[in-house]
Amino acid sequence: MNGSMILACLWAVTATLIAILPSRDRHWRAAYLLIVAGIPILGWVTLQNGPWVGLVVLGAGASILRWPLVYLWRRIRRF
Repeated sequence: MNGSMILACLWAVTATLIAILPSRDRHWRAAYLLIVAGIPILGWVTLQNGPWVGLVVLGAGASILRWPLVYLWRRIRRF
């Protein structure tokens, strides 16, 4: 397993641990930080392992951060 995949797995574990902890803002600040950190990791995974693995990692990240994606989809549909 190369460095990009290890970092992607650590990102997923970190996101899971953040979800377990209580939060007053329903984890929105943590979600923004995870998105900012996850985009370069996704690019690195795609660069090293190819687009199919990148799509799998993108799907895994989207399943973890599903509520920001739901709200983004609702906002896009409104316009």
